[in-house]
Amino acid sequence: MSDYILSQQEGGVLRLSLNRPDKYNSFVREMALDLQAHLRKAEEDSSVRAIYLTGLGKAFCAGQDLAEATDPNGPELTKIVTEHYNPIILQLRALSKPVVAAVNGVAAGAGANIALACDIVVAHEGASFIQAFSKIGLIPDSGGTYTLPRLIGQQKASALMMLGDKVSAAEAESMGMIYKVFSAETFAEESFKIAAQLAKMPTKALAATKALLNESFANNLEDQLALEDKYQTECGLSYDYREGTAAFLEKRRPEFKGE
Repeated sequence: MSDYILSQQEGGVLRLSLNRPDKYNSFVREMALDLQAHLRKAEEDSSVRAIYLTGLGKAFCAGQDLAEATDPNGPELTKIVTEHYNPIILQLRALSKPVVAAVNGVAAGAGANIALACDIVVAHEGASFIQAFSKIGLIPDSGGTYTLPRLIGQQKASALMMLGDKVSAAEAESMGMIYKVFSAETFAEESFKIAAQLAKMPTKALAATKALLNESFANNLEDQLALEDKYQTECGLSYDYREGTAAFLEKRRPEFKGE
């Protein structure tokens, strides 16, 4: 793997940093494939219980590197979408560990939609989100047309995608696009603290919660209730359930193992 994705494990948290700061962390093929590889490895590693995804430099991710997309010898748009971005989005939603997107700067195009596919999205007060596709004659990809309307409603999503407005971090929080905004002074510490907290929680229950949220987009109420029953039964057989209930009754802090 290249240095386009920097990986560092801190306790149960795997920090993945997009590392093309001179290009605002825009994606090229190698970078996209490397991120996929890191996500696969994280899924298989039981010592990883949460993932913290951020960018280095001034930007989170400016989306696709257009120099690659317009290179006659580079990958065609259909290959970029189906081999680069679609697998990343599917991996983020299928991961059995929670993913925190720590948006440190501009998140544009595919970069914005990758962030929004994560489980919890927090932002630096100076960050912004842009559905930039219409400005170059394209449609929103990377799951944007699926994710954004479900976060903020179809009317707002339609306007942001068609007009390509820049949304500040504060605006994104107020409309429910993201979870929380942190000041420049506290962003690094507070955003990572969320991932660290998740890494100490009952991992199987968090994975089941994520799976249920995924299914809720398509299920009717009866099917969703049946699925809740299935997952609740499975979680009730876990070590973490026994530990959590024992800790509650004994009035102590639980020590979850993710098992």
